[in-house]
Amino acid sequence: MNTYNKLLEYIKTYPGGIAWRLKKHCQIIEEHLNPEEEILFIFCGQKALSLWDIFSTCVVALTNKRLIVAKKRVLWGYTFLSITPDMYNDLTVREGIIWGRITIDTVKELITISKLSKKSLTKIETEITEYMMREKQKYQIDDEKEN
Repeated sequence: MNTYNKLLEYIKTYPGGIAWRLKKHCQIIEEHLNPEEEILFIFCGQKALSLWDIFSTCVVALTNKRLIVAKKRVLWGYTFLSITPDMYNDLTVREGIIWGRITIDTVKELITISKLSKKSLTKIETEITEYMMREKQKYQIDDEKEN
């Protein structure tokens, strides 16, 4: 399970976040990866705003095509979000006393990932922002060629 191993590397590098059932969440990502898609960066946290909610673990993967958020439910089913660069607007980082959180602003919704290690915030922001800026520049170049 390549996805899970990459996530374990992230956890070893940035300990202190809260996350549960990571293998199950990683399986959802692997099921949805397209044939030419590879994971560039991966991390985990709680997909919740509440300080007390520690049971909403999700795994976020940045691939060479999109940003994926996957969450396996406890009993049955799962939630899967796919954010392509054209749907991405902005990223907000907040650092608290114990943990940090990021908010990904898309065309349709705000996605908040909380209970992140404070040390990981800079890396997460850099990876997502740089990837999205590169991809959006490609879209602009393609649009200019069409016009």
